[in-house]
Amino acid sequence: MKSIASYQTIVFDCDGVVLHSNFAKIDAYREIALQFGANPEQAEQLVQHHIRLGGISRYPKFEYFLREIMQTPITQEKMQCLLDGFTQLVREKLKHCQVSPHLAALRQASTNAKWMMISGGDQQELRDVMQLRDLQKYFDAGIFGSPDNKQAILSREIANGCLVKPALFIGDSHYDYFSAHAAQLDFVFLHAWTDVEDWQAFCQEHQIEVMADLGELIN
Repeated sequence: MKSIASYQTIVFDCDGVVLHSNFAKIDAYREIALQFGANPEQAEQLVQHHIRLGGISRYPKFEYFLREIMQTPITQEKMQCLLDGFTQLVREKLKHCQVSPHLAALRQASTNAKWMMISGGDQQELRDVMQLRDLQKYFDAGIFGSPDNKQAILSREIANGCLVKPALFIGDSHYDYFSAHAAQLDFVFLHAWTDVEDWQAFCQEHQIEVMADLGELIN
């Protein structure tokens, strides 16, 4: 990748990049499954499905949970019950998880770039949490999330001129890399907080630049 100061736009994933929240979300998926009536084995199936699809919206994950794990019809009422309960759990957990200590220094090192956050998390939930944690001030190019997926958001923001290249995507999942690659953005994988078990083999296979955390980008 280029020097951090050379980018016009820097795109951040949230969980595992800005917030140490991947494992908090794993706990939330387990808890909402149990609240819905799943047994521990079924709850663990949802957790593993979520981990396999890191970076992807909760909507298709809950559809899978209902259809494949619980083997019950997908209805608007059931989906809303899962979404509302999950949102409540996640909001509470994200209030307390660790924030990257390198944000302010990285902002100083990239003063010419716009910052954008694109997450698989719910967009309004994400904006509320960023406001609560006083982090929204960093993301002058916007904070975006589901139900739109990352590839759709990237395409839209490139088309409307908000995401200007050269641009860097900072993520911690397979889907982050594939989204960045499809949009022709540079990409770096952060491993310190990732929940991707095979990240080393994946990054080696795709020749992805790897760093531990945001602090390494400053240097």
